[in-house]
Amino acid sequence: MTTTDSVDDLPDGPPMPPVHEPPPPRTDVTRKRMSIWDRTRLLLLFVLLFMIIVWAQVADNPLITFSDAFRIQTHESQWLIWLVGLEVLRQLHFFVSERSSRYHRFWSQKVFGGTDSALKRRFSDWTRFRLARLLKIVAFVALVAVVAAQILQTSPILALFEAPALIWQAAPLILQLAFAFFFVAFQFIGLFWLLSRGGVDTYYPDDIKTRFADVWGQDHVVQRIRENIMFLEKPEEIEAKGGYVPGGLLLWGPPGTGKTLMAEAVAGETGKPYVFVDPGAFINMFMGVGILKVKSLFRKLRKLSLRYGGVIVFFDEADALGNRGSLAGVGPGGVRGMGAAPSHSAGCHGFSYLSEDTRTLLTRSALSSGALSSGAEPAEDASRRSRFMMGGMNGGGGGGSGTLQALLTELSGLKKPRGLLNRWGRRALGMRPKPPPKYRILVMMATNMPESLDEALLRPGRIDRIYKVGYPSRAGRIMTYEGYLDKVPHEITDDNLEKLATITPYATGATIKDLVNEALITAIRDGREVITWKDVLKAKQLKELGPPEDVEYIERERHSVAVHEGCHAIVAARVRAHMEIDIATIEKGSDYLGMVASIPPEDQFTRWRSEYEADILVSLASLAGERMFFEGDSSSGVSGDLESATTVASFMEGFWGMGATVSSYSSARRLEVGSPGGGRGAGKDEKPEALLRRALADRIEDHLAALLDRAEEILRDNRSSVLALAHALETHKTLTGEDVEAVMSGREGPTVDGRVYADPEFQRQLEEYHAAAAGAHRAHAQIRLALPASHRKREEGSSAAATPAP
Repeated sequence: MTTTDSVDDLPDGPPMPPVHEPPPPRTDVTRKRMSIWDRTRLLLLFVLLFMIIVWAQVADNPLITFSDAFRIQTHESQWLIWLVGLEVLRQLHFFVSERSSRYHRFWSQKVFGGTDSALKRRFSDWTRFRLARLLKIVAFVALVAVVAAQILQTSPILALFEAPALIWQAAPLILQLAFAFFFVAFQFIGLFWLLSRGGVDTYYPDDIKTRFADVWGQDHVVQRIRENIMFLEKPEEIEAKGGYVPGGLLLWGPPGTGKTLMAEAVAGETGKPYVFVDPGAFINMFMGVGILKVKSLFRKLRKLSLRYGGVIVFFDEADALGNRGSLAGVGPGGVRGMGAAPSHSAGCHGFSYLSEDTRTLLTRSALSSGALSSGAEPAEDASRRSRFMMGGMNGGGGGGSGTLQALLTELSGLKKPRGLLNRWGRRALGMRPKPPPKYRILVMMATNMPESLDEALLRPGRIDRIYKVGYPSRAGRIMTYEGYLDKVPHEITDDNLEKLATITPYATGATIKDLVNEALITAIRDGREVITWKDVLKAKQLKELGPPEDVEYIERERHSVAVHEGCHAIVAARVRAHMEIDIATIEKGSDYLGMVASIPPEDQFTRWRSEYEADILVSLASLAGERMFFEGDSSSGVSGDLESATTVASFMEGFWGMGATVSSYSSARRLEVGSPGGGRGAGKDEKPEALLRRALADRIEDHLAALLDRAEEILRDNRSSVLALAHALETHKTLTGEDVEAVMSGREGPTVDGRVYADPEFQRQLEEYHAAAAGAHRAHAQIRLALPASHRKREEGSSAAATPAP
C-alpha cells in the first residue's frame, strides 16, 4: 500500500463537524449609558457637604451673613471645589464614552485593559466586590473627617475622635426625635397586631378525641386520607425514592357530609397539633391585616412543626379565600342538594315528586334570566354565570387585597434560613447560611363551593390531592344511622334501618344526626323514652316538609287538591320505575297546597330519556287530571308543574338529543345556524336565531302535547284509583308510600286499609261524591253529599271476618 491512495479509497465514517471560527470582536460597542441619578449623585453629595460647612460657619458666628460665609468657604474649601471639578471631568469622560465607540475602546482596552485583566485573574468577582465596597467606605469616612475638620477648625484625625463627643451632645435631641418616631410607629404596629389576632384556634394532641372510627359513610375517602397520614408520619418512605410528601388536601362536597370531622380525625389519629382557621379570619376592615395574619399563621405552623414533628392546619369554608378559578365542570346535573326552587303560584309542591337531578336542573334553570324560548343559556352556561355572580361578592380574594397572594406564597414559596445569626452573621463572615429545615405541614381545606377556589391555589405543590366528600351511599347511610341510633334508646330493627336508608337517599351525616335527634324529641314529647319507627317517620316528615299550617280547606277545594295530588301519585306509580313514592299529603305548607314526594329506590348516577319522559308525565298529570275530572277546567296550581315539564322538555329537545332532532341548540345559536323553514309562521325577514328559537319552541310544544295526551290516557284507565287515593288523602291528609300502594292495590297498609277501595259499591259512592264536588265547584256552592266513611267499611269487614260461618 502506497501513500498515494486517493481519498475515495478511505473507509466511510461520520462527517467531521464544521469548524466555526469565533466571530470578530465588535467595533461599535460603547459604554452603557448612566441614569441621571448615577451621573449626579456625587455632585449632589459634594454640594451638600459644602452647604453644611457654610451653615456651620454661620451658626458659629451670627455676625457673618450666609453670602459672606459662602464667599469665605469658596476660598478655604477649594479642595471640595477641586473634587467637584474632577467629578465633572469624570462625567464628561463617561458622556463621550457612551457616544463614541472608538473613544470607549481606547480607554477600556488600551489604557485600563491590562489592569482589568490582572485583577480578574488575581481576584474573584466576590473578592473584587468586597474590596471595592471597602474602598468606598474608606473614601466616605475620609471625606466626612475632612469636612468635620473644616467645621471644627482642627485636623481630620482629631475630628474623628471628637465626633463621638459631638454626637453625645446632640443625643437628647436625637433621642427625642427617635422616641417620637417609634411612638407613632408602635401605635400602628400595636393596632395591626391586635387586629391580626383571632380566627385561629390551636388544639394540641391531647385535646382531640376524634378518630377515623367516628367518621361513618365515607370509607373510600378515609382510605385515601390514611395515605397522607402515612407520608406525614414516615416521610422517608417516599423521599428516599425521590418523591415528596403531599402537603395539601382539599375536601369538597355538599354541606354536612363530614369534611370538618375528617380533618379532626386526621389530627386525632396522628397525634399532631391541629390548627383550625376560621373562614372569616382573613376578612378585615383594614387592607394588609389579612397578609399579617397569613404570615403570623405560617410562622406559628413552622414552630409547631419543628416542636412536634408535624402539624395539621385546616381551612374551613376555603371558598372565602379566593374566587378566580374553578375546580371542574359539574355537568348539567350539577352538585346535588340545591334546594331553591323556581317561584310560581301557590299550588302543589311541584319539585317534590321529581328526582334530585331534575330538581337541581330546574333550580339552575331558574337562575337564568329567561326561558329557553327567549334565548336563555343552557344549564351549564347558567351555572357558570351564577358561579361568577356568587364569586363577585367575595371581594376578589376573600380577605382583601393581597391575602390570597400571601397564602399562595406561603404554601409554595421559598423558605428562608432560620435565625438572625444564621442569616446575617454567617453572611457577614462570608459563610453560606444553613438551609431551612423540612417543615411537615399538612394543609387541609374544605368547601362546598369548589368552583369559587382560585386555580393557582389548586395546582400541585399547594393542593396535591382533591377528594369529593359526597352523599353517603346506601350502605354508608345504614352505617351512619346505626352509629347515631346506638347512642339513644330505640326499637328500630335492621329492616327498618334498610328502609330508612332507602327513603332518605341524599341524607348526610349532619341530617341523619338531626333526624335521629328529632325522633328522640318526638318520643319524649309523647311521654316515651324509646324511639319507635313511627317517631322516625314523623321526624322525617317534619324535617322535609316543615310543620303544616293550621288551616282547613273548604270541602270543594279540599277535594280538588286531593284529586290533583292523586293524579300525580297514580301516574308516578304507573310509569316511573326509577322512583318510589315516599309521601303524599294535602296538608298546606308554607309554599304549597299539597305534594307527592318521590325517592329513588337505589343509588343511580345516569339518567335516561324514558326517565325524563316519566318525570314530565308526572308533572303534566295535574293538568290532565284537572281537565278530565272537572270538565275542562283547571287551576293555577299547575303552574309549577308546567314550568318543570317545560324546562325538562326544553333540555331534552335542545341539548340532550332526546327529542325529534339531535342537534344542540346552544351550538346552533352560538354558530348562528338556523333552518330558514324552521318554525310555524316564520317570517321571511326573521333572523336565524329567532327562527331557531321558534323551531325549538314548536318541538317542545309538540313533545309536551303528546305526553299530555298520554298522561290523560293513563288517568282515564285508572280513574277509580285516582278517586280512591283522593278519598284516602281527604280522610287521612298524609299518606306514606306504602299506604299509597295499599290504596291502589286494594290491600291493607300500615295506616290505611285499602281493601275497602276494591269494593264496587264503595267505588260508586266515590263517583257520586266526586260528581257532587264537581257540581259544587262550578256553582261555588257547598257539596251536598258527605264524604264516604271508609272506616265503617273496615269495621264491618272486621266484624264479618270475626263472625263464624253458619
